[in-house]
Amino acid sequence: MSDEKPALSSKPPYAKYAFANPYNLAILGGLNAAGLLTGNWWLALLGAGFETLWMVFAPDSRLLRRLWFDKRYAEETAAAREAELASKLVALPPAEADRCRALVAKQASINALARENPALTADLLGADLQKLGDLVRTFIDLSITGARYREYLRTIDVAAIERDLARYREAVAHRKDPEERGLIEKNVSVLAQRKDKCEELRGYLFSASSQLDLIENTFQLLADQIVTMRSPQELTGQLDELMNGVESAKNTAREAERMLQGIER
Repeated sequence: MSDEKPALSSKPPYAKYAFANPYNLAILGGLNAAGLLTGNWWLALLGAGFETLWMVFAPDSRLLRRLWFDKRYAEETAAAREAELASKLVALPPAEADRCRALVAKQASINALARENPALTADLLGADLQKLGDLVRTFIDLSITGARYREYLRTIDVAAIERDLARYREAVAHRKDPEERGLIEKNVSVLAQRKDKCEELRGYLFSASSQLDLIENTFQLLADQIVTMRSPQELTGQLDELMNGVESAKNTAREAERMLQGIER
């Protein structure tokens, strides 16, 4: 799995944007420098007074938020998501990474089409568009998990395990010594458990793969339907049903992860 990166706060840091911007810092620094160079300390006091008023009123200004701060936050959020996506896709084979990028592009297309549909108001769309983002992130995480399972299963020679199982089971029948027989039976038990765990992992992998296909197909369907949707409830219903299935797949992936960690130990 990729390393976790610190996520942006869900609330824009308006105070930070008001202070840490080139215009504010230039004015504040210029007045302080002028006061220091000329010996007119009132310039520094003027700068401090201006900064105090700015920091009291600017962060809460609706106009500044709409015209400046919210745009900056949107840019930073988009950049952080791009960086997170790039770091995760490194762990995937090229074909699967391309598949994830295609779903991200499809999400952007659905978002744009939804906003163009007058029946789907922006206020009602907010939660549903967030669900699309959650589904994309789940798709990527399941892809990474599935790739890890497949890579692990490639290292297991199930045919060799079955051959060893058959050999040990045959040996049990010919051993009279209780100690030798007990040791062989322990080998049979361990090999049988390894085989069963591999089968479980294959089952988890099939479930995750099916869920990925469902997310992909649902996004394609939404892109086809979104232009003609007459009510946000149509979108909400489809996404809620898909989210329920995704949660089940995530639980399955967590169970498989715990099992795989137990095998590797």
